[in-house]
Amino acid sequence: MSRQPFIVVIPARYASTRLPGKPLRMLVGKPMLQHVWERGRESDAVEVVIATDDQRIAKAAEAFGADVCMTSAKHLSGSDRIAEVCKIRNWPQHTVIVNLQGDEPTMPSALIDQCAALLEDEAADIGTLASPLLSANDLDNPNIVKVLLDTNNYALIFSRAAIPFARSEQLVGLAGQTALHHHGIYAYRVGALLRMVAAAAPAIELCEQLEQLRALHLGMKIRVGRPATRPGPGVDTEADLQMAEKQLRDGVVLA
Repeated sequence: MSRQPFIVVIPARYASTRLPGKPLRMLVGKPMLQHVWERGRESDAVEVVIATDDQRIAKAAEAFGADVCMTSAKHLSGSDRIAEVCKIRNWPQHTVIVNLQGDEPTMPSALIDQCAALLEDEAADIGTLASPLLSANDLDNPNIVKVLLDTNNYALIFSRAAIPFARSEQLVGLAGQTALHHHGIYAYRVGALLRMVAAAAPAIELCEQLEQLRALHLGMKIRVGRPATRPGPGVDTEADLQMAEKQLRDGVVLA
């Protein structure tokens, strides 16, 4: 789908409070990270790189044929880790990178391409994806990040809170139709990524724990696409792992 070349980088760390060793947990006979890497390989990416600070992950990734880049253990986010890879690999400032998170084994490869293609808009610094909310409860769920868009499909704001706020019960339905469920996949040019990670986190990011708010705080433009195929949920818990297992066994993941 994307007419410009792009690189997929998969940040992967071993530590996880809710699911220790998450990237190496088995799904349909393979480590979860291998499924994510396969989704990247199924896309139009010219390279797929796994970025990690853990030798256990590196050893497993190299065993299934992945290109691995070792990074610092001090990074607080996937974007920080990917920024280090960009410097290590000396990728040019205009290079498009897709951040495919290491806990997204059911992300259709077509959506990776769609996310990268959003940066064919020269005005956009970052591209990402968002879908309609599935239920009224999603609006109040802090684990579901909501995004509001302007008329040109650029992000106005992201929040874990119920946005927009409905001033009356009659407006709750309208609020649910206005907000979109943000999916945690990003495309950015190297220059924009390095600018973002070099900046201090503003108060709004620290409150919400959403690093895309730093980009908005800096005045960067985030183009949001609506995927035709809704990606499956990321894996954060044992229940998520079981759901991903079922989707993979049932062939829900689409190329």
